[in-house]
Order: sequence, then C-alpha cells, then structure tokens
Amino acid sequence: MAVVLRTAAIGKYILLYDGHCPFCVARSKNLAALARLGTVHIVDFQEPATLAPFPELSHEACMQAMHLITPDGRVYRGFEAAVQAVATRPILGWFAYVYYVPGLRQLCEWMYRFIATHRYQFFGRDAGPVPCAGGACSLHASPTVRSK
Repeated sequence: MAVVLRTAAIGKYILLYDGHCPFCVARSKNLAALARLGTVHIVDFQEPATLAPFPELSHEACMQAMHLITPDGRVYRGFEAAVQAVATRPILGWFAYVYYVPGLRQLCEWMYRFIATHRYQFFGRDAGPVPCAGGACSLHASPTVRSK
C-alpha cells in the first residue's frame, strides 16, 4: 500500500472529490454507498475553505485525483482512494485488495489518471454559480470542454 502523505487526523474518513464534475459527483456517492454505512463522508474540494484543514493537499493535487483521508490522517489518492474507501466494509474489503495484485494496480491507476485528466471533456462540467473561479479549471481546459 502506497501512502501518499499524512495530514490532520480528524477522526473520520473524508473523500475529497471534484464537485464541478458530474461523473465525480456520481462516483463519489457510489463509493460512499459501497463503504461501511456512515463511514465515508464525501466532500467537494471545490467548496471554499474545504482544504483549509488539510494544508498538505493543494487544489492542484485535488484536481488531478480524488483523495481519501483516513481517521488517523493517512492520505490515499486516485484509484487507491476508492479501494481504501470500499475496504471499510469488511466483506467488500477482501475483494478490494485484489487491486494490489502486481500489474493490476498499475493498470487501474493508468485508467484512473486517463479518465481524471479528461473528465470535463468526456462528462462535461457543472461549474456552479462561478464558472472556473480564479482559473481553477485551467488544468483541464481545452477547446472541446463542454459546460452543462
């Protein structure tokens, strides 16, 4: 298991996702439903001050991948964050660890990075009341990005 970093221990699981991405919103809700009931709290990192308690996590890093913060402050990102969220449910946790089979992990992370990088192009974006405030979307900007 690769732990990216540690941050503030807040005593609960927090899944940081991109609230401007309809695909990300739906998948984060699915992950919370697959996790042990009431264990994983999904939080839109695009909301003001969401990242303040986690100074080790930048907006840019969150734009690249979802992050799961464990109750003791360990941080997982990308596909591994999803695996760790599902692993909170004991029965599904056994299946989640198939991810760590050599080669499968690399394939899953590659697919995750590809989808994450192109998510606005594939699924559109919902910018809320202020589209791309402060250039927040420049990481994924392209002429083909669709707005909803």
